[in-house]
Amino acid sequence: MVLFIVLIGLIYALPNVFDQDPAMEISGNRGAEVSEATLSTALAALEAENLPVKSSELGNGKLLFRFADSETQLRAKETLEIALGGDYTHALTLSTDVPGWLRGMGALPMYLGLDLRGGIHVLIDVDMDAAVAQSMERYTGDIRTLLRNEKLRYTRVSQEVDSVIASFKQADVRDKAVEVVQDEFRELPIEPVDNGGEFQLVAKMGRNEQAAVKKFALEQNITTLRNRVNALGVSEPIIQQQGERRIVVQLPGAQDPARLKELLGATATLEYRLEDTEHSIEDAVAGKVPVGSKLYKTRDGRPILLKKRVIVTGNQITDASSGFDQRSGQPAVFVNLDSQGARRMRNVTTENVGKPMAVVFIETRTETEMVDGNKVVRKIPVEEVISVANILEPFGRRFQTTGLDTTEEARDLALLLRAGALAAPIEIVEERTIGPSLGQDNIDQGFLSVVIGLLFVMFFMGIYYKVFGLVANLALVMNMVLIVAILSMLQATLTLPGIAGIVLTVGMAVDANVLIFERIREEIDIGNTPQASIFSGYDKALSTIVDANVTTLIAAVVLFSFGTGPIKGFAVTLFIGILTSMFTAILGTRSVINLIYGGKRVQKLAI
Repeated sequence: MVLFIVLIGLIYALPNVFDQDPAMEISGNRGAEVSEATLSTALAALEAENLPVKSSELGNGKLLFRFADSETQLRAKETLEIALGGDYTHALTLSTDVPGWLRGMGALPMYLGLDLRGGIHVLIDVDMDAAVAQSMERYTGDIRTLLRNEKLRYTRVSQEVDSVIASFKQADVRDKAVEVVQDEFRELPIEPVDNGGEFQLVAKMGRNEQAAVKKFALEQNITTLRNRVNALGVSEPIIQQQGERRIVVQLPGAQDPARLKELLGATATLEYRLEDTEHSIEDAVAGKVPVGSKLYKTRDGRPILLKKRVIVTGNQITDASSGFDQRSGQPAVFVNLDSQGARRMRNVTTENVGKPMAVVFIETRTETEMVDGNKVVRKIPVEEVISVANILEPFGRRFQTTGLDTTEEARDLALLLRAGALAAPIEIVEERTIGPSLGQDNIDQGFLSVVIGLLFVMFFMGIYYKVFGLVANLALVMNMVLIVAILSMLQATLTLPGIAGIVLTVGMAVDANVLIFERIREEIDIGNTPQASIFSGYDKALSTIVDANVTTLIAAVVLFSFGTGPIKGFAVTLFIGILTSMFTAILGTRSVINLIYGGKRVQKLAI
């Protein structure tokens, strides 16, 4: 059993010996296939630019190129993006030259974290107040629509910070509205209020509901950011919550931080609204904007009056792809809606055939200004109408949006819409970029620390415990092999704290052998035979070893459960190291000791 486990450990640890090459993985978007023709086109483009390829692989719908250095990798990415066009995703990554027979057994190297591989670290803050305000804005529109559908005449419906106020001229109408709204929005406390001769309905968002909205906004943003990163083709991303309102994004191997920051921080979405053709645009520009309407501007600066009621938003978009309008040849985004959005769109377009409908592009941008010598970051909401067209016929689930300036803008908008809309605006508050060379330095220093720690422990054990110490040293080496093998089999991510956990395990692994060997010495001192001393040493030290390691295992589980990022990496290697050290220190050394002394007449032990 010991030999079998050791053999498996050697096989699955072996892939980590092979060098990692800068590589690029190419996959198709929007139905584009990666084929032999794609490979030929890519190789021809690289050859034309004198960019040597170390090796290329085609399989599983993906194309992988390996290069000799990072500079060639970056130049190849620029070349292939032009040669293959926007129908393909180009992901920069690292790839090991593992032989086919190892990969056929599922033996792959473990992943390396951001601090070892290089990449970009981004800390994002979620605007929770904006999430609550957006939720209240939706409630305001829905309550206004509900009262209109129920034919309950109101004087106005206004929005406060955390409440919606509807005013009525008659108390009985207000009371009826309270029943209707309460029945429709059970999560909102509804309260009738008499205020200066007006009869009001106040729907206020409670603390629990606000907490739920904020929690949903954070979870939705995490999901959206993960979808965006996956759609971009970044390998092995780490996206997780930090605290109550922040998100950590780590992109190992990413070498284009400006592009990634741009797409991560973008909050672009669309809103579809009907144009208000019943009121004067000149009066609205002069400041007399009618109730239920809002003044916007088109991209060329022309004012336009739109209805406040939103037909559908980016949250209801299930898929989006870029292309060209067949009639005008302009860049377009083809949009698919979910069932609720499709139903609302069909109802509105059926009732308003022949009337104009506008598409509003919404984006939150951040600008940094110097105010009184201090750097101030301002959030600037940008809302512009990108398209206005008459509704020629009813439509629902699938349609197209035009009015975009370039094909690149259409691709970016399709990517953002396909990934999902952010539930609340975000701001990048911290960014750290780690170069591949610094990551390699971390690997070298971490490896050196493990080797130095291992050599010191092995030297002490060999001098102090002689033959038994050499057996313990063999167990230490196999313990390291098994740790690496398990990390590779689990495809876990190794970080600098993970290396620290391995170094700690080296010291802890020998503790068990120290307890066993000292127990054997005690048995010899009281006059037991060598064979009986070996048996008693392993037997009586077992309970102490198990108790000590179980308590450390509990600590590792707690660290993994409640820790984040680096702490989790430390806990994983510590947990695995404890399990492997118990195996090698108890079963492994016992097997070797039995092989040396078992079934023999021994007068003295070299311990």
